[in-house]
Amino acid sequence: MSHLQYYAYKGVGERNLEHHGYQQAVRVGDRIECAGQGGWDPSTGAYNTDIKAQIEQAFANVDLNLRDAGGKGWDQVFRVNSYHVPLNNEALGAMTKAFKKWMPGHSPIWTCVGVQRLGEDDMRVEIEVVAHDPQ
Repeated sequence: MSHLQYYAYKGVGERNLEHHGYQQAVRVGDRIECAGQGGWDPSTGAYNTDIKAQIEQAFANVDLNLRDAGGKGWDQVFRVNSYHVPLNNEALGAMTKAFKKWMPGHSPIWTCVGVQRLGEDDMRVEIEVVAHDPQ
């Protein structure tokens, strides 16, 4: 699909493209769709074991991913899917706090799912988003 523009940010984004064959984001018209972002350090791929820290880092990684694809960050996000190991009140509270921090001016639609496992052993959260970027 040569009409689509794909993005893989430096560090983990490029590593995932090389090792697993997938991009971090794609532009489809005025939308940016992002692959699930975990709570990894974007340079090293290392995880903090604290779920609150992972959720905050995952939000930062989504912002990095959107901006790498030419977007303006969380202000443009209208859809969020999040996946949690485990899904509990601590995770929900951290997500709610991060929504208020990263999107103080609006509330997107959100689907939140508890899963048995994510893509890497130490992942406890994965967040994928769709953003509207009219450029």
